[in-house]
Amino acid sequence: MDILKLSTEWAKAELFSSKIVLLFSVIVLLSAAGFAVWGKTVMAKAFVVPMIVAGLFMVAVSIGLYAANKPRVEQFEKEYSANADSFIKKEIARTTKSQGELKMVFKILPAIIIVAAILLMLFPSANWRAITVTLITTAAFLMIVDSHTDARNNAYREQLIQL
Repeated sequence: MDILKLSTEWAKAELFSSKIVLLFSVIVLLSAAGFAVWGKTVMAKAFVVPMIVAGLFMVAVSIGLYAANKPRVEQFEKEYSANADSFIKKEIARTTKSQGELKMVFKILPAIIIVAAILLMLFPSANWRAITVTLITTAAFLMIVDSHTDARNNAYREQLIQL
């Protein structure tokens, strides 16, 4: 197994995830614009601000994912050429750290969803409903993306360990 190819493919898959998050954020922002322009009800108008906030947050997440992983594509080749064993050890340590971070994410995002669902039941006004529904949708989407990231990270780490 070519470790450099494996690592580069992993980084490119992370770049693809950042593009998916960006696409979803554009959809959310366009939806907010649609609610602002064509929304006639109080409920439709209530979704505008929460969706703009969620869309901008996801743009930031996408930029962060891209900025963290784009340099890795070129960096992997340099590090691997310099010292292959050190590169593998460094990647195993990084993926191990990522596993811990993802475990925390999978505790925090469901907690956010649960709290938002409780708030939805306690405060049925249009503004609270829009905020909580947008929060639940955003957290659920991020859990979907992170579940793919977690699966890729685990598979990549296992292949690194086998070397």
